[in-house]
Amino acid sequence: MRPWLVDTHAHLDFSQFDADREQVIERASEAEVRTILSIGIDLATSRKNISLAETYPSVYAAVGVHPHDVTRIQEGELEQLRELVHHPRVKAIGEVGLDYYRNLSPGELQRRSLRTFLDWSLETGKPLIIHTREADADILRLLREKSRSHWRGVFHCFPGDLAMAEEVMALGFHLSFTGVVTFKNAAMADVAARVPLHRMLLETDCPYMAPVPHRGKRNEPAYVQHVAQKIAELKGLSFAEIARATSENACELFGFSQPSSDHGEQAEGTK
Repeated sequence: MRPWLVDTHAHLDFSQFDADREQVIERASEAEVRTILSIGIDLATSRKNISLAETYPSVYAAVGVHPHDVTRIQEGELEQLRELVHHPRVKAIGEVGLDYYRNLSPGELQRRSLRTFLDWSLETGKPLIIHTREADADILRLLREKSRSHWRGVFHCFPGDLAMAEEVMALGFHLSFTGVVTFKNAAMADVAARVPLHRMLLETDCPYMAPVPHRGKRNEPAYVQHVAQKIAELKGLSFAEIARATSENACELFGFSQPSSDHGEQAEGTK
């Protein structure tokens, strides 16, 4: 079987894909991106991603509320979102976290909401997808306060330095890298080169942050191959080694089925 890839963070529900969503998913399959985790940022998008996951066998969903959007949570919506966590196509809680860069929601409300989502992860065993921007100290503090053991989850589009990476891994998290590593003089490239392969995941965060050679255009899951190729160069490994390790990491963390050599079928995974 040829090397295959997992895009662990996409937003296939976004309007940028309304005109050609099915073709985008087909192009991903042609590029050997066999599994896509499409991420909710509020109740409506979480529901839409579940619908996509019910429609396309290669797509799974995550449900959560982005820190930008916690101020817009209406009465009763958290209870509805909590019910969606148990849907069989939902593999994670996210994306959730803290964002003090744009600060579109009050900091205290962000922290209170994050504590709720951390509780959901501890109660259900579903891994977390963490978003953090200029909030590292607070997010590490909240994770340490809540955890009774190592967490399961990923810091998506990892934004920190090597010291931050070591703290995040010590808490039990994986680190996920985007097309940013392909940008000229990207600081993330040095971090990606030094993070242990068994703790790495790949993502696009599409439709944003398209990698070179598509930088400045709409991103899509097929382009995660460029992230894999760049990390292979940074680590002095083959594309196949990066694809195999990061895909196995994703399957173990999220409980994805591992695809067979037939694109139309999936073999049962170990989880």
